[in-house]
Amino acid sequence: MKVLFISDLHLTPECPAVARAFCHYLSDRAPQADALYILGDFFEYWVGDDAMDDFQHDIARRLKRYTDTGKAVYLMPGNRDFAIGKSFLRETGVKWLKDPTLININDQKILLMHGDSLCTQDQQYQRYRRIIRNPLVMTILRMTPLSYRKNLGQKIRQNSKAAKVGKTLDIMDVTPSAVIDVMEKFQVNTMIHGHTHRPDIHEVALKKGTGKRYVLGDWTDKGWEIELNEQRLSMNQFPIPE
Repeated sequence: MKVLFISDLHLTPECPAVARAFCHYLSDRAPQADALYILGDFFEYWVGDDAMDDFQHDIARRLKRYTDTGKAVYLMPGNRDFAIGKSFLRETGVKWLKDPTLININDQKILLMHGDSLCTQDQQYQRYRRIIRNPLVMTILRMTPLSYRKNLGQKIRQNSKAAKVGKTLDIMDVTPSAVIDVMEKFQVNTMIHGHTHRPDIHEVALKKGTGKRYVLGDWTDKGWEIELNEQRLSMNQFPIPE
């Protein structure tokens, strides 16, 4: 079984090259695999399924054509698009994936995460995350007028950019102890996540040997994927033409 993992495309009409690259990926690279896992921040923002614009509907139609071929697509919530709901899933045929999720493919256990929950040193963000992801808060927000949610989403993105200015790179990266804790909890020696935009493969010292943490990159001038073919994981990159 061949599986592909991607994350952090941040799809938006303002970055048409990335959108074109993903559409090409769906027709060229993804059909060679049995399943595609998208590990968060697929879209740059999402304020509700009822707020979908023409751009997002077009991406949804392309996903539906892909899943209609029998290919499985799994979408994990990211910090940008955690509000994606059931209407989008029905429209696309995509399956929702909770964060974290443990999968077993080709007799290999892999822990999948978006990665933002591992950045525990960023206490300000973690407080925000606990509040905004609360099911009651999300239910209330979905009941508010669309105009309010759009304004709120814009303010959150602005505040997020402003908050990064005063933070060190270490604070915005994952906390090594948090990585170890979650890998020990799920009893895995392999983890894949995104969020940090720092593609790399890290060794992790566990109680029973050495594990590996695969970090996906964001799609800007390059696209990134991790491929699982038989029992081998490999990280690949490819250019995104203007």
